[in-house]
Amino acid sequence: MNEFKFSKKQRIDESFPSEIYQIRADSIRPNRAQPRATFDNNAIIRLADSIRRYGILQPLTVRPAEDDDLYSYELIAGERRLRAAKMLGYFTVPCVILSVDESTSAEMAIIENLLREDLNMFEQAYGFKKLIENHSLTQDEVARRMSLSQSAVANKLRLLKLSFEEQKLILETNLTERHARALLRLDDPESRSEAIRRIATDKLNVRQAEEYIDCLIFNKVNAASKNNQEKKEERSIRSSINEADIIMQKLQQHIDNLKKQGKKASVNIVQNIHTVDITIRIAK
Repeated sequence: MNEFKFSKKQRIDESFPSEIYQIRADSIRPNRAQPRATFDNNAIIRLADSIRRYGILQPLTVRPAEDDDLYSYELIAGERRLRAAKMLGYFTVPCVILSVDESTSAEMAIIENLLREDLNMFEQAYGFKKLIENHSLTQDEVARRMSLSQSAVANKLRLLKLSFEEQKLILETNLTERHARALLRLDDPESRSEAIRRIATDKLNVRQAEEYIDCLIFNKVNAASKNNQEKKEERSIRSSINEADIIMQKLQQHIDNLKKQGKKASVNIVQNIHTVDITIRIAK
């Protein structure tokens, strides 16, 4: 047997199952929809120390894993508690069993984790993305479930425009979400990476970072404008040279025709940096 049960003395929510089961820890598989990408090992150790002293105060939430030969249950909520219990060598953990399908389980796991405050900004954004893509929720529906505004959800999703390497660098340098959103104004990955390092090295606050990014954008726009002007001038010069070449070719043809008629004629062409001087001599 993987479990035994005991009843709660008092039910707080009549819609919630009334029994808590002691289930073997090794029979519970993690939830594949878990939005948390990394777990702080030190935090797990602290949680394990708390569990050693006081026990698992809040039961884990699981569902039957009928499609799995290795595990009897899938975790819905409580992975940190499960990890800490395994660290302590606990054979069983207290669980509430919900009869929900895989889609509902995934949605519940994502929302339960998103409601915690220790997810980083990108884990939250990926959680929102999973709710939208895998569970057909709109940004408004996600916002309502999370008690957030639609704009807050949209701003979080915008962070996923940053590459994985940029996200990692932002987390490693302890930049804030507002720093990250400011960096999105730079459309060049190389400029973003350079800006992240500069902001972190100089310990720029959000306002200073935004001013620094303003300067980068201004300089880039000016450089592009200067480059366009130079190209325009170059095209103008090339056009003038082409026109001069056409004129010289026609003059040379006329001089050659005069010579064929037995007349003395010559043309002298001197090309300078900005002008072409042409001298034509025809004998009287």
